Amino acid sequence: MNRTVKATLAVILVLIIAFCAISVCQNIGKSWKVDVTEQKLYTLSGGTKAILKKLNQPITVKLYYARTAAMKAPDQIRFFNNYYEFVRALLEEYVAAANGMVRLDIIDPRPYSDEEEQAMRFGLQKFPITEEENFFFGLVVQTQFGVEKTIPFFSPDRQNFIEYDISYLIDSAITRQKRSIGILSSLPVFGDDTSGYMAQMMRMQGKEPQGPWTFIEQLRQQYEVKEIKPDVNSIESIDMLIVIHPKELKEQTRFAIDQYVLKGGRTIIMTDPYCISDRPPQQQMMYGQMQSQSSELNTLLHAWGLDMPENTFAGDRQLAARVSLRPNDRPEKLIAYLQLTSECFNKKQVATAPLNDVRMLFPGALEKYGDPNNFKDVEYTPLLMTTNRGNTWKPESPYELMMPDAARLMEKFFDGSKPVNMAYLVTGKLKSAFPNGITVENEIDDPNAPADPNGGEPKKIKVAQKLTGVKDGNDCVVAVIADVDFISDIIAYQKSFFGTMVTGDNAALLMNVIDDLSGSSELVSIRSRGNFKRPFDKVDAIEARAEKSTAEEVGRINAEIAGFEKELQDIVSSAKQGEEALVGSSIINKKKELELKIRQAKRKLKEVSRQRVVQIEKLGNKLRNINMLAAPVCILIIALVLGIYRTTRKRQYISGAGAHT
Repeated sequence: MNRTVKATLAVILVLIIAFCAISVCQNIGKSWKVDVTEQKLYTLSGGTKAILKKLNQPITVKLYYARTAAMKAPDQIRFFNNYYEFVRALLEEYVAAANGMVRLDIIDPRPYSDEEEQAMRFGLQKFPITEEENFFFGLVVQTQFGVEKTIPFFSPDRQNFIEYDISYLIDSAITRQKRSIGILSSLPVFGDDTSGYMAQMMRMQGKEPQGPWTFIEQLRQQYEVKEIKPDVNSIESIDMLIVIHPKELKEQTRFAIDQYVLKGGRTIIMTDPYCISDRPPQQQMMYGQMQSQSSELNTLLHAWGLDMPENTFAGDRQLAARVSLRPNDRPEKLIAYLQLTSECFNKKQVATAPLNDVRMLFPGALEKYGDPNNFKDVEYTPLLMTTNRGNTWKPESPYELMMPDAARLMEKFFDGSKPVNMAYLVTGKLKSAFPNGITVENEIDDPNAPADPNGGEPKKIKVAQKLTGVKDGNDCVVAVIADVDFISDIIAYQKSFFGTMVTGDNAALLMNVIDDLSGSSELVSIRSRGNFKRPFDKVDAIEARAEKSTAEEVGRINAEIAGFEKELQDIVSSAKQGEEALVGSSIINKKKELELKIRQAKRKLKEVSRQRVVQIEKLGNKLRNINMLAAPVCILIIALVLGIYRTTRKRQYISGAGAHT
């Protein structure tokens, strides 16, 4: 056998060995995986593993992804290829952890195929790409008993919650009955009545009735949601109660809530010192008709050892988010708009430990109330708080809330020395706020009234009725949150091409508390995995340094402008309407002089702001250059060290060889 044949055979054998080795490693390596993501996104959480252990019947998971169609689609659809790979890899982890109880089918539904027909029958959402091609990306879970649960579409905004969505789907498929949640609210969280007279009138005027809040729709996917009217006498037949914006509730309603809590009903109270979602109609605002936008339930909170001070808000410079209060305005930090970071959540509580980003608008402050000796058997667990530099603040007037001046509010705010609590979990033995019961008036038929010969309604009379109930409860659980807007559509959600998207952890906070209070701890531990917001500490420090260097000058210029404007207002008001021509020339000249000074001061303020931006960009460029040079410098140092090491070894070798000769 000549050398060429031997070489050819050797190459062929090497290729065969390499191919076999790759195949063997692929099969063996499926169980050898290393998850290097920061939050272990490809590793199932303990909650998911606990749910999979509860499986007492095999289930089939069908992942529908129109991969072939996605290749012909525009970029916004092709983006889903990477998302699909992530979902598929995660589902394979479910199969591996379920010990044979989960079977995964991956289906690419083609046009006019049985698979496409099945996808539409399951209710999966489709997006037409061409005349024939449709894009699908959804999930179906089937049990042996015919239960079918679906995720109609894997929306990009849910990527951080994908493990929770899949685990919830499996958990709900094997759970027989939905829990019921009752919602009592002074706000139209259930939307307008779409079949009533007012709805017809709105449609005639070209307006569509408002639908329910998004979080109500989200709750309905998992629970049986019931509306409880604000004038209710008793609350029964629900597994949990959520009270939203308890504004001017009648005594009988407060008594009903009190009794529900004392009888062991799990309850969430969301109250607010200033609720943006309760803003009055535009017509009332135009005519200056003021209306309270606050709610409180201190009658009950005091009985539970808590207090939410009236017209008092939680603030924190470090957490203040930037917002544009008016069109075309530059975003400014607003002390009333807090963006809570990881350190603001109680890490010992399952409901708040995984959270990273919750936004609150005009949140209130919760404080301990009363003699601690009266609440020995009650445990108070803070859930949400500011940083150690947080403090409370009060507006000077209602107009300061309606038309906030971000710069002025920041200027007036003073840093504190301890966190301000904005949410508490209260557990233990609670006492009734109505130990002697209440007296209510009820209308009944007048027994002494003569019967109407025409068959009309009998005459009504009002009678006083005494309502009594339990005076204390042993196993009470109440979560109190001093904000309502955090779960509204203006804060917790945003509109996108794919529908309504979740922003931050606002919705996760409420859902976690619900799951925690209802005992679904497995789902709580999953919900916010991956929703990690990396803090830009360096950037924040740069901005804080730049703002600090210009804060004094900005304050001085604003004070000058305010002084000039007041002086100008005094001059203008001194001349009656229609008599401006009679005012002396000296006053007119003074007015022009003040207007010129105001323009100059505003130009100076604009220049200071521009210098601050330049300073921030300069510091940012410096930091970026350092980061860009770091890697080449490290490589250069390593190359120099290796070069010196090799030169030294070479010299030693040469000198050693010379010695032997």
